[in-house]
Amino acid sequence: MDAHDQTATPVTPFTPPTAHAGDDAAAPRASGKLFSLPPITAVTRRTLLKGGALLGGMAFLQGCGGSRLADNFPQPVWPDQEPLPEPPKMNYTVPNRQPVIAQQTPQPQAQPTGIQVIGRSAWTREQPKWNLSKRMNGVQRITVHHDALEIDGRGQSWAIARLNKIRRAHLQRGSTWVDIGYHYIIDPDGRVWEGRPINIEGAHVASTNDHNVGVMCMGNFERDRPTQAQLYSLDMMLAELMRRYRVPMSRVATHQELKPTECPGNNLQSYMRQTRSNRGRLASLT
Repeated sequence: MDAHDQTATPVTPFTPPTAHAGDDAAAPRASGKLFSLPPITAVTRRTLLKGGALLGGMAFLQGCGGSRLADNFPQPVWPDQEPLPEPPKMNYTVPNRQPVIAQQTPQPQAQPTGIQVIGRSAWTREQPKWNLSKRMNGVQRITVHHDALEIDGRGQSWAIARLNKIRRAHLQRGSTWVDIGYHYIIDPDGRVWEGRPINIEGAHVASTNDHNVGVMCMGNFERDRPTQAQLYSLDMMLAELMRRYRVPMSRVATHQELKPTECPGNNLQSYMRQTRSNRGRLASLT
């Protein structure tokens, strides 16, 4: 994302969420909860060992195993787009406030549908500058980015520190910056984090932030390659956003397809061309 991606044009002040039950006070702007889209059904495997009897002085031991993938995956539950009433089916849970243990194994599994988004209060207690924010008023476009930073760690605590680093850097760009610029961020282990609340406009493509959801993958993909866990979660997240907001493939872009920039890096750009093609994974999910 470029430094000029937060426009300095005057915006209509956004009333902080203390007004009415039907306005952004009811939106999941800083819920800070882990909200599930939806729970993932795991694959189970049992190994059965059968013992044989002695025959002619020889012993036979036979084992067998079976696996079965559940086919009753629930559909994800998303917060309603603007205006945002109380979502009746949203499942909020209080995040664990114990010290986060770093996990090296990517969490997303090879499930056909569903993805988890970690609520923003799992990584920050700070609020956006609501008085400077601008309503999203519907989603019409999705843009993919990288943060162009080296991957120098892994795990949840590392990802939390990285998110706060990015947020501080964005706010230091000027007094008109409301919050971290992206709506969703994907770490190298494939976890998806809530960034700027979806009900307010982001700051990730200069002069093209209206109705535009920003999805960022951590890493510098001009030099490095995204992890398989990141690519899987990226496709799943894009597919969910496209279904939820009825965004066509033609409106799913990368930063460099909208503005002159290297973002999201050559390696992620190449993957985005492939996954959006007729035989690509994203195309198969939508």
